[in-house]
Amino acid sequence: MKLSTSKKAYFGLFVLLMLFIYGCSSENGDKPETKADTDTVGNKSTEPIKIGVLASLTGGLESYGKQTVRGFELGLEYATDGKMEVDGRKIEFIIEDTETKAEVAVQKATKLLEDDKVDFLVGSSSSGDTLAVLPLAEEYEKIMVVEPAAADSITGAEFNKYIFRTARNSSQDAVAGAAAIVKKGVKIATLAPDYSFGQDGVAAFKEAAIKLGGEIIHEEYVDPAATDFTSNIQKIIDQKPDYLYVIWAGSNTPWNQIMDMKVQEKGIKISTGVADIATLPTMKPLVGMEGFTVYYHELPNNDVNKWLVEEHKKRHNGDVPDLFTPGGMSAALAIVEALKKTDGDTDSAKLIETMEGMSFESPKGTMTFRPEDHQALQSLYAVKLENREGLDYPVPVLIRELTPEETAPPIRNK
Repeated sequence: MKLSTSKKAYFGLFVLLMLFIYGCSSENGDKPETKADTDTVGNKSTEPIKIGVLASLTGGLESYGKQTVRGFELGLEYATDGKMEVDGRKIEFIIEDTETKAEVAVQKATKLLEDDKVDFLVGSSSSGDTLAVLPLAEEYEKIMVVEPAAADSITGAEFNKYIFRTARNSSQDAVAGAAAIVKKGVKIATLAPDYSFGQDGVAAFKEAAIKLGGEIIHEEYVDPAATDFTSNIQKIIDQKPDYLYVIWAGSNTPWNQIMDMKVQEKGIKISTGVADIATLPTMKPLVGMEGFTVYYHELPNNDVNKWLVEEHKKRHNGDVPDLFTPGGMSAALAIVEALKKTDGDTDSAKLIETMEGMSFESPKGTMTFRPEDHQALQSLYAVKLENREGLDYPVPVLIRELTPEETAPPIRNK
């Protein structure tokens, strides 16, 4: 049906009137809110920044996970001056227990990414857990800050561009361990757990030792859950090395059986990385041993570490930060530093560009993410175990700080 000229005119006036009324109501604040109105100010998001933390809160590496979480919480507070926000965006974090099981780590990471919509992942305590989760960071295009897992393959063969590691890797441990004991012609046997952490650690130590003129004459691998090391130790004794270099993680340490079997009395010197405080009492027979450590609270001399030690004591009944507490803190410091540089923008492409080559202060001094593989270059510590009056365990005393340049590992992701 065709409208008459007069009806067309009335219809046009009606449309203009409705548009005018709608415009006035919008100016008076009656416009329905949209997600964009509530989530942004100007072009900046005001949504909380969410971080998912994967840690072994149960299982064989439970103590490591708890240390990491404590450090991470303190790190966020330190980096934000207690405000827990960056550029107007609140920081929230969700902690998930991987149970030190790779399949559980994948489930928890998927939950964090899909249900909680986290902007970052952090973790995990186990290299096995971490390696299982790496592909998810790439699939969901989210930055994952690896702490404290040490397997070389994380920033090596299994690396993807979303991975940044504040933890040291096995090669960094190896360089420090080799520097402590290796001279030309020295014969060395190794003892390590039979999974990626131990395998990568031995491979890296072997490479570093050979460069210094040493010879690896035997490699012994053990079930990570083992409690009886008798047959393994006997195989090493039979090879008659000058040194036994031990790589270990977890509470089921081999030290008592090494001592029971009188390895040192057979002319075999022991060397290792000094682990967390809980394992130090088992190292009483190793007083005088020279090795290395990732961290002991008395070793670094900087303002960040002083704050960490003081605050940790205040909040945890006088306990000092342990082996992986500063690593958890460093992961938080790295994330906040990157967010400050991007003005709170969590776009992964922008974060990658920002974090590659980025330096930041940590409890272990200045760390720098190497652009090629996103491994944080950092200090380690050459130490000697000594008795101390009033303590029932030997303490690692500083021989010298091994600089980030000295401990820089080979690039293995190419």
